[in-house]
Amino acid sequence: MDVVAVQRHTLRLLFGTQVLAGIGTTIGIAVGALLAARVGGTAVSGLASSAVVVGAAALAIPISKIMTGYGRRTGLVGAYVVGIVGAILVVLATVAGNLALLLLGFAAFGGGSAASLQARYAAIDLATPDRRARQLALIVWATTLGAVAAPNLTSLADAGGRWFGLPPLAGPFAASALAFTAAAALLFAFLRPDPLLTAQSLAPASDNARRATSRDGFRAVFASPSARLGVAAVAVGHLVMVGVMSMTPVHIDQEPGHADADVLRIVGLVLSVHIVGMYAFAPVVGWLADRLGRRVLVLVGAAVLVAACAVAGISGHSTAWLTVGLFLLGLGWSATMVAGSTLLSESVDVDVRPAAQGLSDTLMGVAGAAAGALSGVVVEVAGYPVLTVLAATAVVPLVALALRPLPAGPAPSSSGPVGHPSSTPDLDLPGPELASRDLA
Repeated sequence: MDVVAVQRHTLRLLFGTQVLAGIGTTIGIAVGALLAARVGGTAVSGLASSAVVVGAAALAIPISKIMTGYGRRTGLVGAYVVGIVGAILVVLATVAGNLALLLLGFAAFGGGSAASLQARYAAIDLATPDRRARQLALIVWATTLGAVAAPNLTSLADAGGRWFGLPPLAGPFAASALAFTAAAALLFAFLRPDPLLTAQSLAPASDNARRATSRDGFRAVFASPSARLGVAAVAVGHLVMVGVMSMTPVHIDQEPGHADADVLRIVGLVLSVHIVGMYAFAPVVGWLADRLGRRVLVLVGAAVLVAACAVAGISGHSTAWLTVGLFLLGLGWSATMVAGSTLLSESVDVDVRPAAQGLSDTLMGVAGAAAGALSGVVVEVAGYPVLTVLAATAVVPLVALALRPLPAGPAPSSSGPVGHPSSTPDLDLPGPELASRDLA
């Protein structure tokens, strides 16, 4: 089997489906809070995004169980199917004006987010150690294309929904269902051979003597200091990012004298730059993680997160400084996400890898949901600057863990994965140039 050719085919397919996933997820989330407010009132509008996050976190472990037994293809398609059902439930709830059904739909809609997150792991099942981080980052970066295009398609989707007789704001979720359906169909038809099953077949026979369970995955993470650091990097980076980001629009709205139109314009600018920081530089982050090491990039990401909190915390109501702070917040998240996910994946055996990855994504979702819920209380009681101080403090345990010496283990080396011949990629230029080479 030509594993290099299989890996290139996998990357191309995942790249295309991630663009569709970015469109499907973002176009729905963009109007989720507005839709919840119209159905249940302003007081429950924040439950829309929380339900999506909780739904994605709840699905991570079941998806990993499916992948353990049946491969990435079945798990990703299954997650997208749940997302499709969720989008349809949101449309039906909007027609019926039913809040409970709406929130259930939002939770199931998280299946699309769960599939998008799990896709990054499928990108490195067959990757050589010296390209793992950048190929994972390439799939993270692909989400940017869909996320950037989605806001421009929202009004078109809403108009299309009204043409078919749907209520206002229901059309974007119908469009999300179509995007998820296209992604699922492509994966079902073309993700062959399955990258995880191929990697398992190339592993030594003793590694595959027994099908691993979720408990085996948990044990593998807790037994490996490198895996624990990877999980911690992903969870802490997400906690800090969500905690500060979710309250920044509220902080902007608290500036006296701003009309609603001005508030929306400033929020749009700040959050757009924040998203650029999260995704646009992922190929560079991945290249640096391959060149400098995963632990170094975790520390760099932690330092950038602390700097982001400092800049945002002292910015007052300066749009320029808030924009810089939120850009750094996104960049720090990107570094901890890419380096942590790669470190976790290469620190556990291939047979328990999906379970370990499902645990990581579940903890990430729980951390983000908790941060989003508590950040509002902190801002209400003590203010936005105090929130940024607390967020920066949350990074300290991650730094301490990253600075501890790690024992020798399945860290990146010059050899490829089991059964995969080593390759020496060109490493002269970071960024999109290298991304295009991985897809070539």
